[in-house]
Amino acid sequence: MTAAMTAAMTAAPEMDVAELERLMAAGEVHLLDVRQDWEWRRGYVDGAIHVPLGMLPTMAWKLPRDWPLAVICEHGDRSLVAARFLLGRGFTGATSVRGGMAAWSRSRQPLGRKRS
Repeated sequence: MTAAMTAAMTAAPEMDVAELERLMAAGEVHLLDVRQDWEWRRGYVDGAIHVPLGMLPTMAWKLPRDWPLAVICEHGDRSLVAARFLLGRGFTGATSVRGGMAAWSRSRQPLGRKRS
């Protein structure tokens, strides 16, 4: 974690997978996946934007500020860090997905797969 990320440790809201599914189905949220490349290749939520957490400080400017951002990782810890960072940078709609991809998989939602 970078110093910039540590400095942005404000409280971040969370949503569960059911809420994420509802918002995605309604087209009301963008999904940001902050997992590492090797984790992404194992499976991802179709339509997600992939920016590994370590790249977020230099890539955040490319993310949509005018739309809510749900942030997901493997279990929910890195997504909380990322959501806090984004909130500290003016992304008022940043929310962490509680339980991350593990919860998404348990809910039997489909995964996209990256072909090597």
